[in-house]
Parts: sequence; C-alpha cells; structure tokens
Amino acid sequence: MAEPTESDALFWYALYTRSKAEKKVFAELNFAGIEAYLPMITRLRQWSDRKKLVEEPLFRSYIFVHISESDYFRVLNTPGAIRFVSFERKAVKIPPQQIEAIRFFVDDKESEDLNIPDLKEGQLVKVKHGPMEGLVGRLLHIKGKFRLIVQIEAIGKNLTLNIPRTKVEAVDKSGL
Repeated sequence: MAEPTESDALFWYALYTRSKAEKKVFAELNFAGIEAYLPMITRLRQWSDRKKLVEEPLFRSYIFVHISESDYFRVLNTPGAIRFVSFERKAVKIPPQQIEAIRFFVDDKESEDLNIPDLKEGQLVKVKHGPMEGLVGRLLHIKGKFRLIVQIEAIGKNLTLNIPRTKVEAVDKSGL
C-alpha cells in the first residue's frame, strides 16, 4: 500500500462564489461528493410591508471546502465557483480550529426565550461552554443574549463578549 502524499491530505479552503450562488454551489459540491460547509444564520429582515426571519449565509459569496490538492480544479469547475481565497497565487489553508469556531458560533441554536429569572444586570456570571469556558465576568446587559465584561487580570484589559444566555451561569460570590 502506498503512503499518502501531501496531495492526498485533506485541508479546509475558502471558495469564493458568484453573488447569491452559495446555496447552489454548496448543493453541487455535495452532489459531487465533496465535503463543503456553508455556515447559515437566521436574521430578521424587514421590508416596507412586513418582517420575516430568513436564513442566509454568514459570509456572503463564500463556502468552505474540505479537499485534497487533487480536487482543487474539480471544485473550481463547479458552476458558480469563482476562485479560492489565495495568497501569492496559492490557495490559503484554513486551520480546522477556525472552522470549528465558526460551527460553534452558528450551531448555537438554543432558545433565546429561556426564562432565567435569577440573573440580573451587574451580577457575576461564569462561562459554562465554548472557547471562553471558565471565565468569570460581570453581566452588563440582557437582550436575548448576555453581554459580559471579563477583566483579564494578567494584562489589565477588558474583553466584551456577546454570548448566548445558555452558555453562562450565575456565580456565587463565595465560589470565587
């Protein structure tokens, strides 16, 4: 059995598509058996006569593909695909951690209508899940999500996070 070569290894790349063609290109790639990721979010759109929740791409005109170098031109030949995001004429590989961070952000579909009466503005809260797990901050504002200010003592800077309410819990002052 031959050893896998660099051209056989799978990497993530960002593919630039024609305007409003992301879903079509995504479907074509999936049909061709190519792993693709199109992060979608739901937004409230307002027209002059109505409001509607619509699902649209997080990054307009971009799709992420998980391919080997041998699939490079096959992907580019997909109708609606324009080019890979590149630097010095070479497609830029995207670290898997960045794709996972996008998935974490997009896949957080937990209800924003949870009733959590024991949390109040100004209260200390702790992040329960995600990349910021374990950080403690002060709840600034409640508006569908929690906005936290986290004091990072080591560098003396404040970091403001928008975080879903399901990802935090109240902190007992004696528990610090």
